[in-house]
Amino acid sequence: MATIQESRPYGTLSLTAAERPAFWATFLGWALDGMDYMIYTLVLPALLVTFKLTTVQGGVLGSTTLLVSALGGIIAGTVSDRIGRVRTLAAAVVVYSVFTALSGLATSYSTLLVFRALEGLGFGGEWAVGAVLVAETVRNSERGRVLGYMQSAWAIGWGIAEIVALIVLPIAGAMGWRILFWIGILPAFLAFYILRRVPEPAVWVKKADTARQGLSFWKIFRPGLLRRTVFAALLAAGADSGYYAIFTWLPTYLKADRHLSVVGSGSYLLLVILGSFVGYVVSGYIADWLGRKATFVIYAVLSAVVILAYTHFNISNGAMLGLSFPLGFFASGIFSGFGSFLAELFPTEVRGAGQGFTYNVGRGVSALAPLIVGALATTYGLAGGISIFAPLVYLVCLVSLLFLPETKRLGLAE
Repeated sequence: MATIQESRPYGTLSLTAAERPAFWATFLGWALDGMDYMIYTLVLPALLVTFKLTTVQGGVLGSTTLLVSALGGIIAGTVSDRIGRVRTLAAAVVVYSVFTALSGLATSYSTLLVFRALEGLGFGGEWAVGAVLVAETVRNSERGRVLGYMQSAWAIGWGIAEIVALIVLPIAGAMGWRILFWIGILPAFLAFYILRRVPEPAVWVKKADTARQGLSFWKIFRPGLLRRTVFAALLAAGADSGYYAIFTWLPTYLKADRHLSVVGSGSYLLLVILGSFVGYVVSGYIADWLGRKATFVIYAVLSAVVILAYTHFNISNGAMLGLSFPLGFFASGIFSGFGSFLAELFPTEVRGAGQGFTYNVGRGVSALAPLIVGALATTYGLAGGISIFAPLVYLVCLVSLLFLPETKRLGLAE
């Protein structure tokens, strides 16, 4: 790997020649992954009309993608331990882009459900493997911030999806949702770049023979790693559940209960996306400065504080807009810490399986979050349901951290 003296400024990062291909391949993959996934949320109203679906069926489509993505992350992470990070990442990108495009050819609810499920396999696998690839490529001193920038690509993909939808949907009419899905094929071309330009991390090559002995998935439950596996999964479950509870129900609460007209407007969305982008990046710097665990504590506590402010204060449209930036900043930014922290918790031979399992089990559990908040709302109202559930799951994050080591100075275990 290139030395620190060989590095060149790249934006506000200092990436070496060896680090740039892995970073950009994963950054672009995650941005396009975000674009593909957010396209679904934007075409959902059209899908309900086209296939005469109930809102429950529409919810099943979204939940199925999330649940299968958890399986995809586990499979991809385990496979990457055996055949390498690069080939597995390329396969994940092809899977999510091809099945996003095929969704545009769906002629029935059942075929659409199958395509969205299979898209989830690649969707979950891309982050799990990409984060490991970057973590194993960059230097210890900059791992947090580099992975923070990588995570920020999701906000860029989200913004691209919104822009493309604004252009396509008004002029394409009934075909608009299909065209948006077809655009999802574009990330497949990234796979060619990944295979041609990105080398396997030296740390994986060194341990490749050991990694191929047995299935790495089972090894993450052995004594010495079991505790890390369990509590890292709980940490991810808390963060993911808080995110999906907030962003699923908060807009409905603010529009229906508080009658705030700017919810869903361009200004609200812009501030949330901008807050998410900045939150991702800043989180990475804090992780390198204060440590991985301290960053999770800050973001979990302040995510809970912001959501309580939304649900317990009689805020105006202007105040709500003011809070939308910190909402995106903290609730989204907390995820930047996972790339470096999870990679550092597991040794090379099981790193893909460990990172894929812990993060994606959290994502799978979080699919229940909107349902639980909805159930609580029947008794306590939406404000009560959100304000009970969200702080509780962020408390789960804090408790989980008590049982996990600080890894900032440890680096990657071989």
